[in-house]
Formats: sequence, structure tokens, C-alpha cells
Amino acid sequence: MDELHQRERLPDALRVLLEQYPRALWQSHQNFDGLTRFWLERHLMFRRALGDWQRDTQAFIDKDRATRAHGKMTAQIGGFLINELHGHHQIEDAHYFPVLAQAEARLSHGFDLLDADHHALDAELAALTDAANMHLRVLSEDGDTRKSAGGMLRRLEQFERFLDRHLVDEEELVVPVILHHALRF
Repeated sequence: MDELHQRERLPDALRVLLEQYPRALWQSHQNFDGLTRFWLERHLMFRRALGDWQRDTQAFIDKDRATRAHGKMTAQIGGFLINELHGHHQIEDAHYFPVLAQAEARLSHGFDLLDADHHALDAELAALTDAANMHLRVLSEDGDTRKSAGGMLRRLEQFERFLDRHLVDEEELVVPVILHHALRF
């Protein structure tokens, strides 16, 4: 039940520090620093970029967005989001998660869970890349652009569920560990 596509929230055993450090108190906590704020802002940026991409695609489907502008937006925001997510996850897996797991050994399996999420998200990112590239090809060949946009939008919506579940779980595991141990990276 810990797999990303089945999970509704972190397992209770991984929520022990979240109970001590609920989300509403994070920013006012003395151990909440600039790097933690920056990391959370990156997560917000991913959510916003994905939302912008979805809205642009829906506007194209609804005929409120020109083909050329939509193609440009798809290429720019899609490339940005996919590349930034890959880089973000690599840094977490290689640098942050090992330090966090060592600081809070009783939650180390939670960081293994997040690492597994990253692998699942890689597959989703690959599928999203394929859908975006197919849509861009259809746009350039004057094919059934609304149909390909609909397929990409469905993929974006599916990806949104995976990404949001992962980001929420990651935040609810990482930030309490940082606050509890006053970690500085």
C-alpha cells in the first residue's frame, strides 16, 4: 500500500514527527530556515507550472488559445517542468535523503519510500514527455490537434495526482525531520 499510485497519505508510522510539527507551525518554527523555505517554494513552483500547462492545454481544446502559442507554451513549460523535476529528485536522492535518514533513523524507510516514488515519477515523466512530443508533432503536421491535446491533458491530470501525492508526502516527512533536528544543509 506504500506505492505512490495507491497511497492516500504517508503510513502512520512515518507521521510521528508530523504530529509534533504540524504544517501550520512550520514557518514560525525557529528551525525553519531559508533553504527549507526555498525547497518548499520549488515544490510550489512545480505545482504552478503543471497548473499553467493544464490551463493552457484546456484553453487550446476550448479554442481560446492559438495553435502556435500553445505549441510554444507546451515546449517551454513541458521542458522546464520535466527537466527541473528530474534535477530536483536527483539532488534529494543523492544529498538530502541520506542526511535526513541518518538524522532520524526510525524514519529511514520513509526516505526509501520517497526514493521509490522518484522512480515511479520517472516513468510518469517519460510518459508525459512522450505525450507532449506526440502532441507537438501533431501540431506541426496539422493533424487532429484537439484529440492529441486531450490525450496530453489526460496525461497531465494523471501526473498531477502522482506529483501532488509525492510532494505532500515528501514535505510531511522532510520538514518535520529538519525542524526536529535543526538540520542545516
